[in-house]
Amino acid sequence: MNNILKTPYGKIYFSWKKTIWLYSIFLPILLIDFSSIEWRDIILNTTLLFLTVGIGHSVGLHRGIIHKSYQTNTIFRNISLYLFVLTGLGSPLNWLKQHYFRDYWQNRNDCPRYFQYKHSLITDYYWNLHLTFIPKDLSRYQIPKEDLNDSTILWLHKTWQLHYIAFMIMLYFIVGFNSMLIATCLRTSTIILGHWYIGYASHKYGYSRHKIEGADESGFNDVLLGFISFGEGFHNNHHSYPTSAKFSSKWYEIDFGWMITWVLRKFKIITSVKTQKGNLKPTAIAYDFTNWKLPKL
Repeated sequence: MNNILKTPYGKIYFSWKKTIWLYSIFLPILLIDFSSIEWRDIILNTTLLFLTVGIGHSVGLHRGIIHKSYQTNTIFRNISLYLFVLTGLGSPLNWLKQHYFRDYWQNRNDCPRYFQYKHSLITDYYWNLHLTFIPKDLSRYQIPKEDLNDSTILWLHKTWQLHYIAFMIMLYFIVGFNSMLIATCLRTSTIILGHWYIGYASHKYGYSRHKIEGADESGFNDVLLGFISFGEGFHNNHHSYPTSAKFSSKWYEIDFGWMITWVLRKFKIITSVKTQKGNLKPTAIAYDFTNWKLPKL
């Protein structure tokens, strides 16, 4: 491993499991007959993106379980965890841990290079999608024990690939081989690359309203990326109001994740929903004017 990635707080190593899964999802896309795509494929994949990314990842795992931005019942919690597994992104336990690791270090000035964004897009592709961080001291990150010991999270951590493969087999018998590849390999590849790129871009470029004092990263907002990612691209807003279930701050920031949350609250599936009101992070200092950072041409 390059010396630039060495840190006394843990080990950063090449993950064969992560890499094999990544390319075993990418490569079957070559077998897709794109000339045979039908309206049912578009409808199916739009529905799956809404369920798996919208409810499973953005609202369920990210806003609900990780940031505790609302309360809900065990049934919805477990359903959202299962929907997250069907994104194909990986184990919910691993994602939970890595999110806490990144949040911890990015809110400090001594952030290791692995968690910074002072490198190129190509470097980040390798670091983010092929490497993994294992901490020396897990207790440093104050991950709630009820999450680390949650029976559903632990079960899905051990079996998530089996569920995804079973999902592929089911789709094969229902919609056929070509449509199955579109709804699994193509959809998941888009999710993996989309999540990675939005995470990179929203820490590099865009506009921000707050500077997080004492933090290595404050994040940026991007209207387009926020629109296509259920609000995940409004990263400066999220850094500034980390416990808020609402990532958007202005009318032009369209946050589909918040819309889903709003509907779930109306049906009383979730309660005690936190918003940005009264939840500004103590270290978030407002700029006098909107701060912009654009890519160099």
